[in-house]
Amino acid sequence: MDRMYRLTRHIYDLTRKPYLLGRDRMIGALEVPPGGSVLEMGCGTGRNLVAVGRRHPDALLHGFDISGEMLKTAHRNVERSGLDIRLAEGDACFFDPEATFGVASFDRVYFSYTLSMIPDWTAALAHGLSLVKDGGRLSVVDFGFCEGLGAPIRSLLHGWLSLFHVAPRVALETEMARLAQMSGRTLHFERPARGYAQLGSIL
Repeated sequence: MDRMYRLTRHIYDLTRKPYLLGRDRMIGALEVPPGGSVLEMGCGTGRNLVAVGRRHPDALLHGFDISGEMLKTAHRNVERSGLDIRLAEGDACFFDPEATFGVASFDRVYFSYTLSMIPDWTAALAHGLSLVKDGGRLSVVDFGFCEGLGAPIRSLLHGWLSLFHVAPRVALETEMARLAQMSGRTLHFERPARGYAQLGSIL
């Protein structure tokens, strides 16, 4: 990951904005309670946490990423924003926020275009849900399967993504539904932009 992002982290947000669709839609729907706690699983450059902080200035914001190189950019972006955001390095399958941040669970936990890059994505998803408080929410936005865009576009997009070791998760809705049922929660799931993206929340 560090080899991949050592150079691209400097232009990551500019180059990803056109095709990481649904991020701001997910952020806008978080509905963080006053003074609520937020955790981003795989925070990358910190772009999303800064956006959440601007919408919810009294929220307690936390994020981690497995790439130390991306965290360098995240720390810089957080410093420029003037927001109080706590960052750390960690693996989404095992990260212990209580040991790192002194916080065991959160009102809002989310993944933004990260599950498609995590080999054991089902373990990461389950771990993320385990960090959600009772009455809280786990949200996910990631690449979909372009059902409404046709096979040629799907093949072109997914072939390009594979060059960066990104694989859209065909079983995302099924896995989120399973976790929601096991935990006695409710799943809301949609596929915006004609299936380009997958957007789901367990609450």
